[in-house]
Amino acid sequence: MARILILGTAAAVRDANHENTHFVLIGDDRPILVDCGSNPLGKFQFEGIDDDRLQDVILTHFHPDHVSGVPNMLMHMWQLGRQAPLRFYGLHHCMNRMEDMMVSFSWQEWPNFFPVTFNRVSERYNAPVMENDDFKITAWPVQHFIPTVGLRIENKKTGKVLAYTCDTQPTASLYDLAKDADLLIHESAGEGFGHSSARQAGETATRVGAKALYLIHYWVWNTDPTPLVAEAKQTFDGPVTLCQDYDVYEF
Repeated sequence: MARILILGTAAAVRDANHENTHFVLIGDDRPILVDCGSNPLGKFQFEGIDDDRLQDVILTHFHPDHVSGVPNMLMHMWQLGRQAPLRFYGLHHCMNRMEDMMVSFSWQEWPNFFPVTFNRVSERYNAPVMENDDFKITAWPVQHFIPTVGLRIENKKTGKVLAYTCDTQPTASLYDLAKDADLLIHESAGEGFGHSSARQAGETATRVGAKALYLIHYWVWNTDPTPLVAEAKQTFDGPVTLCQDYDVYEF
């Protein structure tokens, strides 16, 4: 059965116990990294994941807490002698800036650097992102401060669906993105433009018929996030989980 390993759960401000939100999909094929707010390779090593098998990275949008770990990860891989290719996927807005960011680090001058490609995803409903033997992944635009996508991840072997909202306020695209999801991983940074509260996450979970709700991308700095579960349960009758770093969920 496929797994999702949570590598970070914090919103933009992390603390000693919570990295910025990112996770890795693990099936029988190669792992897939979703976002990279910090270099994940230390956690890969801790969890026994061979980072040389990582060949696909999806970036939801160009905010530091979602992409700033990329240069360090690439340098880390290069220093260890990686030769396997690495593919990035994201909106034009994100991929263009990723390429510019790497040029600012003069990566074109790193000798014997491994192949890296930046693949553009269309900013539309149900846009294809990538597919392998385990997963079919599509993207929907969501409503954040800059162009951003949420992801619908289908386990091709079980038919189960994991929906990830990324950073967004409630918006119509979520209702297609998350329809009948077995796992709905929903941000809960707080109500306001570009973000959602736990209560709003529960409302979305109820509206789309999600089987279970997982709260992520929440505020942790000098804050206890545990009351978010009770808040979400005010509007959703199903199981609610507050994601923690290193959690593993099967689907």
